[in-house]
Amino acid sequence: MDLARTEVTPPDVSPPDASPPEAGPSRPGWWRRNAARLGLMAVPAAFFAVFFAYPVAAIVARGLKADGGWQPGRIVDVLAQSDIRQVLWFTTWQALLSTALTLVIALPGAYVLARFDFPGRQVLRAVITVPFVLPTVVVGTAFMALVGRGGLLDELWGVRLDTTVWAILLAHVFFNYAVVVRTVGGLWAQLDPRQEEAARMLGASRLTAWRTVTLPALAPAVAAAALMVFLFTFTSFGVVQILGGPAFSTLEVEIYRQTADLFDLSTAAVLTLIQFVAVAAILALHAWTVRRRETALRLVDASVTARRPRGAGQWALLGGVVATVAVLLLLPLAVLVQRSFGGVGLAYYRALTEADGGVFLVAPIEAIGNSLRYAVTATVIAVVIGGLAAVALTRRDAGRLVRGFDALLMLPLGVSAVTVGFGFLIALDEPPLDLRASWILVPLAQALVGVPFVVRTMLPVLRAVDVRLREAASVLGASPWRAWREVDLPLVRRALLIAAGFAFAVSLGEFGATVFIARPDNPTLPVAVARLLGRPGDLNYGQAMALSTILMIVCAVALLVLERLRTDRTGEF
Repeated sequence: MDLARTEVTPPDVSPPDASPPEAGPSRPGWWRRNAARLGLMAVPAAFFAVFFAYPVAAIVARGLKADGGWQPGRIVDVLAQSDIRQVLWFTTWQALLSTALTLVIALPGAYVLARFDFPGRQVLRAVITVPFVLPTVVVGTAFMALVGRGGLLDELWGVRLDTTVWAILLAHVFFNYAVVVRTVGGLWAQLDPRQEEAARMLGASRLTAWRTVTLPALAPAVAAAALMVFLFTFTSFGVVQILGGPAFSTLEVEIYRQTADLFDLSTAAVLTLIQFVAVAAILALHAWTVRRRETALRLVDASVTARRPRGAGQWALLGGVVATVAVLLLLPLAVLVQRSFGGVGLAYYRALTEADGGVFLVAPIEAIGNSLRYAVTATVIAVVIGGLAAVALTRRDAGRLVRGFDALLMLPLGVSAVTVGFGFLIALDEPPLDLRASWILVPLAQALVGVPFVVRTMLPVLRAVDVRLREAASVLGASPWRAWREVDLPLVRRALLIAAGFAFAVSLGEFGATVFIARPDNPTLPVAVARLLGRPGDLNYGQAMALSTILMIVCAVALLVLERLRTDRTGEF
């Protein structure tokens, strides 16, 4: 999975709807009462059926068939291969270790941003979030410039980490630091500190009070953050593809290798099914932890819990967090920018305007315009599909059918983006869906990744709208459409803009599917970076650094716009 990350929002602790729960489609009158909701669900469901379920099923079916018949025993044959078992083992243990390291390093940052008020706090929050929206190709390139051959560590001390697992682990911490800080810190900032102070007054030590009062309240948020980090690292593709080399391979990388290099669709199909089952279990566990968040907690306004650091210990903690952010998050990006100039001024940037007829059929600079056009189109599709889905999911008394629809929207996170991209080429090549030569394939694949961001961003805000406002509008004679336009839309407009921003950033950096379907004469920025890194020579390396810097700047600008639009009601991300 490449940049197919689920929106991470602060714990939903609002009380459940007062309306009685529905038993689902079997209850009398259920279909009539939910006709409008089912109508809204129809378009997203059709979109996912045609552009997700059909291509994935086609590629998996082709891989598991031989001589016109099914080969269920192929799963056992693949799992019996020692190299495949090594891939599964590496995928699992590196995800566990990456998750543990991220929690250890990021939890102090969550505490500092939640409880301390200091100059530059908002700037630090924005800096922490930048890596989260960066494409994995940029992250891999940045760490290659820092720890790879000819990188900063190699030049200064002769140390290289690109052939070790530590480069992958550090890149994963870099990538997911914001997930822990924003998810855990969002709840931590709203916990009433007087509860812990009361425990201290009753004789508990600071550690005991934190362990018995604060930690149990934070546990669901910590668990949710850990599961999301594990999901991102379990399905890591771009980072491992660039930093891992031939020595390390996750499931996602192995699926790509089996498909693109070895043309072994049978093995790729089995690995896709294994990854899907594993990620589905992770998402189910994550959904359970999210439901646990809905238990009542005593929350206060986050703005009143933060205060100036007191004493040398708290100032030291703040200094340590700032130093960690500077070294772990800012240094790789700074080295990336420095390598894009390479001591030759703007030579690498000027080279982007020239087509060499080798890697690209066009000048690499054209990848910028291609990526922007694709991302804008994908954003429009994702906002329409995700917006309809979010409105359909607004009420909590959903029943199993609608809860299943919610799970459907998350399915792209459980399937290899490589499989989706190759499935597009295999399945969408016959009328009436002969799209293989069409440019629209790229934004369609990117929109699949963007829809979960739109839903997870808009849903909390839609559910926070007081239903009595709609009822009042109806009593005054407004139609359901006009009531939504006059009541809901003004309240969710900002969340809609934020959802569009996230969909744009995610689409801009999508790599796993796009690498298959982007045409040589219309490459995207991540594909162009990967192809340049795959060729020897200082010029290709420098151009890759230059394109990565441009992509980083575009994503950072999108993030700054999001930070200005963000409100407490739209979530922490």
